Amino acid sequence: MHTVWKGAISFGLVNIPVRMFTATEDRDIKFRYLHKVCNTPINYKKFCPTCNTDVSEDDIVRGFEYEPGHFVILNDADFEAAKGSSGGKNIEILDFVNLSEIDPVYFDKTYYLSPQETGAKAYNLLRRAMSDTGKIAIARVTIRSKETLAALRVYKNALVMETLFYADEVRPAEQIPGLPEVTETNEKELDIAVKLIESLTTKFEPEKYTNEYKTALTELIQKKVEGKEIKVAPEAPKQNVIDLMEALKASLQEAAKKKPAKSGARKKTAGKAV
Repeated sequence: MHTVWKGAISFGLVNIPVRMFTATEDRDIKFRYLHKVCNTPINYKKFCPTCNTDVSEDDIVRGFEYEPGHFVILNDADFEAAKGSSGGKNIEILDFVNLSEIDPVYFDKTYYLSPQETGAKAYNLLRRAMSDTGKIAIARVTIRSKETLAALRVYKNALVMETLFYADEVRPAEQIPGLPEVTETNEKELDIAVKLIESLTTKFEPEKYTNEYKTALTELIQKKVEGKEIKVAPEAPKQNVIDLMEALKASLQEAAKKKPAKSGARKKTAGKAV
């Protein structure tokens, strides 16, 4: 793994030197945009329409548009001044909370943390203390000149850091258009819906979920590379079930067919037959 950040976890008066590694990776298939006449990759240039010229990186500054067409320019010194005391290389722990109190909507990106040479003992102490208490840490950290909120937690045998959205970055659910108001629920429909959820409930095993579209696209690309003919599979016929109760019953029956019977249930049935 490639180290993306070096710093320290600030835990009270204790500093734990750590290295940061990206925990996830984008496995999506990447495409290039080509000129369809000659299949040459398209270049994208930074261009100033006023000066009618290409612009280099050295000629670009950052500006905030405070009203249409009017900008205030900020330089590197301005950004450094705005960092203040929060711009250091510390993951500053602010509070400890229960993981169940954080809604998943706040989570952004995951990083692994490992101790640097002199931080192994303190790293292990924090990891053990968090594991024993079942708490996670809420922290503040600056990565690539951007301050962000983060959560530190124990994952398997490592400390991981999840960057979090701030509260004002999460749009209120009340702003969702067309959201139905709370109304009375048909008890029979609710009973079947609950049974359907229970029948589909299982242990989370991330390995069993695969990107079917990516797999199919990879196979299609390979066939094109090999010069093979591409055949499109026909779409499965759609069932036009209108009645909600009938849809629930049909779904429950389908779920029962797909889910294997529990061994305990088979023994119980066998006992009755005797």
